[in-house]
Amino acid sequence: MDTEYPPEPWDLHGHGCVSLWRVQQDMLPPLPSGVRPVTAFGRAVVATAFVDYLPGSLLPYRELLAAVVVRDGLRLGLSITHIWVDSPASKAGGRELWGIPKELAGFKVVPAPAFAAVATDIAEAEHSSYGRGVPAPVAGSVFQTLHGSTVRTPVRMSGRVRVAKVGWRFAPEGPLAWLDGLTPALGLSVVSFRMRFGPR
Repeated sequence: MDTEYPPEPWDLHGHGCVSLWRVQQDMLPPLPSGVRPVTAFGRAVVATAFVDYLPGSLLPYRELLAAVVVRDGLRLGLSITHIWVDSPASKAGGRELWGIPKELAGFKVVPAPAFAAVATDIAEAEHSSYGRGVPAPVAGSVFQTLHGSTVRTPVRMSGRVRVAKVGWRFAPEGPLAWLDGLTPALGLSVVSFRMRFGPR
């Protein structure tokens, strides 16, 4: 790609909302070789998230993603199957560094605490959260296909997590229409998080 992007790791901070969904396995997009979806009560677990990476991050930008919770042996992680950003540098870096299939989209975001977001012609979400939240340090992995091979990228994050009611609407003919009509199993608000993505 011709677009320049920062080297890994990427240090980012911001706010976001996350929902977990139980989805029939035959509805899942293709996954990288060697990883398997994690199932709960016979269904795979899918996460969707809107994220607002704020100024002061290595790259400030907005993001919408859908990812499948997967395992590689005993190691758990996510495989990002759909993702949109509003930064060409983020798109180029995500694809070239980690095999994350980022595309560009237009976003409108109402900042936290009244977090609401729209990705044009794809999805929109708004949420209300409860309580002060609890600190939630997380260390995990993202599994993607890069140059024909499955690669793992470590991710470390800290922030406050609150239970939230997240309402989603998906464009009927859009790329996430396969989630339309489902009810999230869990909604979360992630406030003032800090994340380090990579190095692979």
